[in-house]
Formats: sequence, C-alpha cells, structure tokens
Amino acid sequence: MSLRETINGTTAGDRVLFIFLLLVSFIGIFFIKEVLPRGNEVVIEVEGRVAYEYPLDSDRTVKVESRYGHLTVEIRKGKVRVVDASCPNKLCEHQGWVSSGAIVCLPNRISILVGSQEKPKDGAVDATAG
Repeated sequence: MSLRETINGTTAGDRVLFIFLLLVSFIGIFFIKEVLPRGNEVVIEVEGRVAYEYPLDSDRTVKVESRYGHLTVEIRKGKVRVVDASCPNKLCEHQGWVSSGAIVCLPNRISILVGSQEKPKDGAVDATAG
C-alpha cells in the first residue's frame, strides 16, 4: 500500500485527529522543560550508594571509580556529562549534557542524578511511598 493510497483512504476526521496529535506532541516537546523542576545538585551513586554530591553551579571534573570500572564526570555551566567511561558501549558518554534527569552507566554500576535534592518533611508522603 503506497502513501497516496493511505492518504486517500482516510476521512476528514482522521486527518483532523492526526494533526491534533502532532500538535500535542510538539507542544509537549517544547514545554516539558517548563514542567520539570530545574536541578541544583548533582548526586553520583556508585553501586547504589551516594559517593559524591556537588552543586550544579560549581564547575569541576570528577573521576568516579567502582569495582567494575570508572567514569570521568564533568560539571560545567549548570549541566553534567560523562567525558570518559571504561564500559564497552559508552552509551553514558553519548548521552551528552544533562541539566535534569539522570545518566546511568549500567556496566560500571554508576548513576549520576541531577535535580533538586530537597529532603521531605517529617510525615510527608513522597512519590515512592504513595
């Protein structure tokens, strides 16, 4: 089935729905940064334990070691990236600069979390506990 046959086989309602879904998708892409909170801290975990905590606004390079390998992490201008990794695929390096979210190196069991690390108040319910 060709593209022309597919387009001719749709109704006006199908086309309106398709355009609506495209618009919603593009709006979501451009405004998602407004919804997510801006991080102010970098937390580096090695094998599930916090190893380093740095403010996101302090420029530095950190070499992180685990039993499985190492990473070189660079924090600069409010963003973080992995400069060098000893893992075979180097997917963490290819992720590039991150200003919120996480970078995870599974082979080395190292994760880099970027975000606001505010501690919940006593008795407060968090997203994990429900």
